[in-house]
Amino acid sequence: MKIKLILIQLICCVIITQAQVSQHRFPVKTGILPRGKYNAITDVEGVLVGQKTLIRADSIRTGVTVVLPHSGNLFQQKVPAAIYVGNGFGKLAGITQVKELGNIESPIILTNTLSVATAINAGITYTLSQKENANIWSVNIIAGETNDGYLNDIRGRHVTENDVLDAIKDAKTGEVEQGNTGAGAGTVCFGFKGGIGTASRVLPKVSGGYTVGVLVQTNYGGVLEIAGVPVGKELGKYYLNDELNNNVDGSCMIVVATNAPLNANNLERLAKRAFMALAKTGGIASNGSGDYVIAFSSADSVRIPHSATEKLYTASTVFNDDMSPLFLAAIEATEEAVINSLFAAKTMKGRNGHVVEALPKEQVISILKKYNRYQP
Repeated sequence: MKIKLILIQLICCVIITQAQVSQHRFPVKTGILPRGKYNAITDVEGVLVGQKTLIRADSIRTGVTVVLPHSGNLFQQKVPAAIYVGNGFGKLAGITQVKELGNIESPIILTNTLSVATAINAGITYTLSQKENANIWSVNIIAGETNDGYLNDIRGRHVTENDVLDAIKDAKTGEVEQGNTGAGAGTVCFGFKGGIGTASRVLPKVSGGYTVGVLVQTNYGGVLEIAGVPVGKELGKYYLNDELNNNVDGSCMIVVATNAPLNANNLERLAKRAFMALAKTGGIASNGSGDYVIAFSSADSVRIPHSATEKLYTASTVFNDDMSPLFLAAIEATEEAVINSLFAAKTMKGRNGHVVEALPKEQVISILKKYNRYQP
């Protein structure tokens, strides 16, 4: 009898674990590539994610999400990186130096529009506090945003430097919380509750076996599509059709990580493909939407030391001709990350009594079944 009970408990634990890992996977198989273990940006070896969510009283709905390319000293061991601007109506700090030098030397910090300055200060504090950085006089902090002012008292600027530092301190590998969390606490996507979403894809060994992971902060609009199905149209909730969706501005931040050894040029090419996924979800990169893709390689072999002992920097990188599988992985992972942000989000009431409903999942599943795209 005891053995039976133990077996039942073990089976229950396995079921619960599997449910936890898959809870944010929407019921459609998109693309052809397999997901990583956690279906998250943290499937890329060494990448960490930290979040701080601020949901207080009846009007504070905001937070911070940080992505660390590796757990070491990012200033001393920089990573090759690139940024692609899909639509430049936004406040992404640190972009020009990344474009100039092709690397990132700080955590990537996401928050709300009016808290970017706070994020920069916190990033500086974090970098200066590391003992190896005692003699540095300049650091380029990457801080991006979307505007959560519909649900959040954004003018109150409630995100503090300590909130950002807490997110960095708590950054970890493994599962990533999605939906109404961190920098996605107060965001809106396609007229429904948006938020943080993540996904990953793994290439076959013949294509390098590399992993591409994506994290998004969704806060934009258009005509929602899921796996090619016109879900927004079927729900009657889409741009130019109702009052709320006439405003499609708001922005989307996309962070793409890979363990493929890439240089800055090919990382920019990868970032461009991730942006293509926004169109696959029905996004239109509206006039007032700041849409950015930040891409980096976490591969040890391409890290860039701040204090080099050699005169030449040499690194083996993927050939241009071998980039196409990575392009596909970035598109698939970004598309799913966006949809995961919607499936994970919950209805939220915020500033001035504004309410943003969660995506009606049961209705969406019915629509997917109608188009023969439901794959539980």
